[in-house]
Amino acid sequence: MDNTKVISLGGSLIAPSGVDAAFLKSFTEIVRGYLEEDGKRKLIVVCGGGSLAREYQRAYREIAREPSDSEQDWIGIQATWLNGELMRRLFTPYCVEPLVTDPESVSVFYGRVLVAAGWKPGFSTDFDAVLLAKRFSADTVLNPTDVPRVFSADPRKDPQARPFDRMSWDEFKAVIGGEWKPGRNSPFDPVAARQAAEDRLKVVVCLGKDLVNFGKILRGGEFVGTTIGPD
Repeated sequence: MDNTKVISLGGSLIAPSGVDAAFLKSFTEIVRGYLEEDGKRKLIVVCGGGSLAREYQRAYREIAREPSDSEQDWIGIQATWLNGELMRRLFTPYCVEPLVTDPESVSVFYGRVLVAAGWKPGFSTDFDAVLLAKRFSADTVLNPTDVPRVFSADPRKDPQARPFDRMSWDEFKAVIGGEWKPGRNSPFDPVAARQAAEDRLKVVVCLGKDLVNFGKILRGGEFVGTTIGPD
């Protein structure tokens, strides 16, 4: 579907510390404007868990006698479902399908917006976005996050960190490593990166709070961010 784009919306934008209603209002307005310009355009929005996931995972680790990564993932997944339900209802009447919690179970959607959330342990919602991109023949995943670009290191900890405008998947994987941990905060998760490289997808990482810039990305204009792949 040439007119379908996939957005992997970081939970740190939806709920950085509680739900960010101002951001969601602006985000939905940008998306609605994009859709209304062309009646053939469709969007898939995959929602992360944000502060709700991290708070409950932290409580689980502190209280459980033998905390496991799988159980932490399930807690985070439930948080993405709550964020996803909120997002789905914000896109009424564009979104007519129920929240997608299994990207392999859906092959068609009749509305203009499809909203998805976490699926199962072992990866973040970035991986769900990659699977849905392949399922609906989208060649690009837009990844608004809490950083403006991918850096060679965490710029909040390393002032010498270098930003990238463009990277290969091999270069990106060298920066982020290959291990997934529940609650991990990285521009795009390692499991999703491996699948995106295999599928020859392009991923655009950008600062989610800069919605003017995000609108330019949606429309194929010049933007600030990092383009990863395809190799």
